[in-house]
Amino acid sequence: MKILLLSRFFYPSLGGSETNAEILAREFSKIGHQVIVVTKTMGNNLDVNGLLFPFEVVRNPHWIKLIKLVRWCDVYFHNGINLRGAWPLLLFKKPWIIRHQVWIRSIDGSVNGIGGNADDWIAKIKHWINQFAVSISISEAIAEHLKCPSTVIPNPYRDHLFRIIPEAEKNQEIVFLGRLVSEKGVDILLESLAHLLKWGLSPQLTIIGDGPEKAKLQLKTKNLGIDKQVVFVGSKVGEELVRLLNEHQIMVIPSLYDEPFGVVALEGIACGCVVVGSEGGGLKDAIGSCGVTFPNGDVQALTQTLFNLLKNPEQLANYRANSYAHLLVHQKSAVAKAYLEVIEAAVP
Repeated sequence: MKILLLSRFFYPSLGGSETNAEILAREFSKIGHQVIVVTKTMGNNLDVNGLLFPFEVVRNPHWIKLIKLVRWCDVYFHNGINLRGAWPLLLFKKPWIIRHQVWIRSIDGSVNGIGGNADDWIAKIKHWINQFAVSISISEAIAEHLKCPSTVIPNPYRDHLFRIIPEAEKNQEIVFLGRLVSEKGVDILLESLAHLLKWGLSPQLTIIGDGPEKAKLQLKTKNLGIDKQVVFVGSKVGEELVRLLNEHQIMVIPSLYDEPFGVVALEGIACGCVVVGSEGGGLKDAIGSCGVTFPNGDVQALTQTLFNLLKNPEQLANYRANSYAHLLVHQKSAVAKAYLEVIEAAVP
């Protein structure tokens, strides 16, 4: 089968969307399908290891080239709905698959297009146009958000990389992994640590990541009197990141907004962390039975949850025991197989 995979962002751009597009393209190619990735991201055909991708990557193609590619393919797969990339379907009737990975909303969060500005109407058009495609949602929350039927297929994770390192000593308590931006909620995690200190607990927190809020968060640790408990290690990738996660017992994902999914939770679980995360959106799907959720932004609930886990290590062991079964459905091969079942059903 000839699969044209359109992903607005792709390597060397880094992010969850790009990673998932690459995983699917690799898995489809491994099975024997012909895959061409189309992206706006400039670069070459080399991956992070300097090796050629096992598929062609066409970057920022001219509209004539895009027409030729759509005519070539058996199925047109969008990694996120892309109106600008969809117009060749007016010329060629090809099965159109959309992987929905974000909320379709205007700036104010609405989906009805009643505000009158361009963003409002674009959101409304995207919801309307979904009826002409086969939709796949990355979480139950995204599926409920769409105004059309969709198949829920959870995100994969890099199971070749994120894994248990048997010799790693799990001697650190809490870890956060993510961009240091306000919506990720690191500030409420710091407040929770300050509350725990008053309750007689002083767990160590490792903050992995970087971003515009870093200096503000560092100052907050001093103001809260927890600076000796918190270490900012910056961005980490590859084996260094995997080993660092293996050394921690609990991963906290305190997002203030509703995450569409949360691959970082899978990465933590795969490295032996019990995950505590915000319950809004699709993050609870990623956590499954391998951790605990709490209401978004609720410092008291987060504090109580962490207190219970830190004081009852047997609970951590119980959650870790669920990881194998939970991660099975998120393995790259399993996710790719689920996608191909939907794709093959759509191809005449």
